[in-house]
Amino acid sequence: MKRLHLYILSSFLGPFVLTFFIVMFILLMQFLWKYIDELVGKGLEWDVIAELLLYASAGLVPLALPLAIMLASLMAFGNLGEHYELTALKAAGISLMRMMLPLTVLIVLLSIGAFYFSNHVLPLANLKTGSLLFDVSRKRPELSIKPGIFNKDVEGYSIRVLSKNEQTGMMFGFTLYDHSTSLGNRVRMDADSAVMDFSEDGRFMFLTLYDGYRDEELGENQRGPARRFPHRRDYFREQRIVLALTGFDFNKTDESLFRRNYQMLNLGQLQYAIDSLAEQIADREDRFVVGLLRLRYFKSEVKPVGLDSSRTDSLSPPALVAHSPPTPTGRGIDLDSLYRTFSDVRKEKVMNMALNYARTTMEEIERMVVEMDGRQKSRSRHAIEWHRKFTLSFACFIFFFIGAPLGAIIRKGGLGVPVVVSVLFFVLYYVISLTGDKFGREDILSPFWGMWASSFLLFPVGAFLTYKAATDSNLMSLEAYGDFFKRLFKRWRRAEPEEPRGPDLASLFGEEAPRA
Repeated sequence: MKRLHLYILSSFLGPFVLTFFIVMFILLMQFLWKYIDELVGKGLEWDVIAELLLYASAGLVPLALPLAIMLASLMAFGNLGEHYELTALKAAGISLMRMMLPLTVLIVLLSIGAFYFSNHVLPLANLKTGSLLFDVSRKRPELSIKPGIFNKDVEGYSIRVLSKNEQTGMMFGFTLYDHSTSLGNRVRMDADSAVMDFSEDGRFMFLTLYDGYRDEELGENQRGPARRFPHRRDYFREQRIVLALTGFDFNKTDESLFRRNYQMLNLGQLQYAIDSLAEQIADREDRFVVGLLRLRYFKSEVKPVGLDSSRTDSLSPPALVAHSPPTPTGRGIDLDSLYRTFSDVRKEKVMNMALNYARTTMEEIERMVVEMDGRQKSRSRHAIEWHRKFTLSFACFIFFFIGAPLGAIIRKGGLGVPVVVSVLFFVLYYVISLTGDKFGREDILSPFWGMWASSFLLFPVGAFLTYKAATDSNLMSLEAYGDFFKRLFKRWRRAEPEEPRGPDLASLFGEEAPRA
């Protein structure tokens, strides 16, 4: 039995290592394609790029590991079925669950390792990747210039372009504001087009402007009513400007600036952040309600006329006594009757004050709703990341119990059918996970259901496939489905009513029917 277990383990480990690195390579190419604009043409050293790819690879493990497990398990048991080894083992009295036992133990160990990876390694990898991408984006500012948006990466200057040719680097509708003298935007340059270049050491930016003009305000030349604001405009066909670049050398940013992000926290830190945010939300709501009741709802600045000081001091809040008649003890007051005793001017003043209080209160409530919504979404993001630490481990377990029995049913090895089936299941899982993540961030679903929805939906699929494979079901047999539809068609034919016939003459006359 030990030889059998070792043989099954060797059949799994080879495809697992191969598929894991293939999936990692594909995902890493996707990462490079996403950030290619941030990396190309910035003169980065090879060790910086290698470090970035290393940390990015660590962040892609949660996507690659479950897919590699399902693909390897499907290939391993598909090869056993394709070479009739699975049939021979079942004929020898070895059940499918017993054959899956060594791999089940291995998957449990991998799931535990995946949890520790998510809790300890993944936050550090996200921290390193985020800080490196931030440093890379600051090294050269030319690629960060977006059409229609003012860019202030170059200290002392604001640059805006209307459009940009990504292939040639030519910028159109170029505008530059020079406020390096700390006297405001006194110098403005407009050009039909412009080209940006840099010195070899990266310390200077060269701007070549075409078909434009330069506006400059020369400052006030007099004081008092006779002061003037002289202005000069120079036109040019081509002009070259040299700007000194400071702060764009590749220097690593202090990573402590990013440590409070929810993606850079481990399980204990996330739980602490979730509890702290919950306490802050509850405390802020309590203080807001108390302040609203004290300063808005029960606020009174107009002293009632015709009441003595003892009754005035004992008045109840208006919201509680607005329609209550006077009591024998004098502790109640009919505010409607009191309002009717006011003059028209005083009534208008009271109504304006009430409307102002109501509008101010509504504005405060709206600001409070926006603030609480932001705090709650921040808490939901931390809770989603907390659950993500566990969903990776559970996904490894689920995908194994989908891939192994599916391979035993399909009985096809190699990289053909297993790859197609694995990708379909993984895409389904990934789409459900992204949808749940989105709903959890927007508070449409709770973080628990948002993160665990994909696992709960695919777990019954794994259990069903395992049961079908253990009972030698013809789940993937086209002949079985053909026989099923044939039997169904025969039953439908038998249940179809017969066409009505004419009268039976023999039974009608009790003898042979007369001939015509």
